[in-house]
Amino acid sequence: MSFNKITIIGNLGRDPELRYTPQGDAVCDFSVAVNDRKRDKAGEWLDNTTWFKVTFWRKQAENASKYLTKGRQVYVEGRLQVEEWTDRDGKNRHSLVIQGAELQFLGEKSGEELSSNTNTSPDNNSDNNFDDNTGDFNKNENSSAPTDDDIPF
Repeated sequence: MSFNKITIIGNLGRDPELRYTPQGDAVCDFSVAVNDRKRDKAGEWLDNTTWFKVTFWRKQAENASKYLTKGRQVYVEGRLQVEEWTDRDGKNRHSLVIQGAELQFLGEKSGEELSSNTNTSPDNNSDNNFDDNTGDFNKNENSSAPTDDDIPF
């Protein structure tokens, strides 16, 4: 048995890029910066940034492309892969790639805070509807409002 799952919270480094496969499936790529802060031997704070390339497919890809912009904070879960290639100078390069399974929009959009329940995973309750005018997800009247226990961090 094996297990491959990664969870990150970070900020988009660029606007998402949406494209479609020949079969019509949406694919969205964007980069996320995750910052780590620690003290060096002299006691000075050092910031270390790790960049991840993130790929989402189908409806999640379309939602990410529509609602995310550079600098926006996101929560991402998925499978971690290492992508290897040779650059123009002939050097072997690699990057960390997350094949996304769950995406949550965090932080603010246009000065208004989003609801904490902005999960766009495929098994998400279909009662959530995004309101382009307010930037909020509106739950159906029959569903309860999220509580602190619903937030995964």
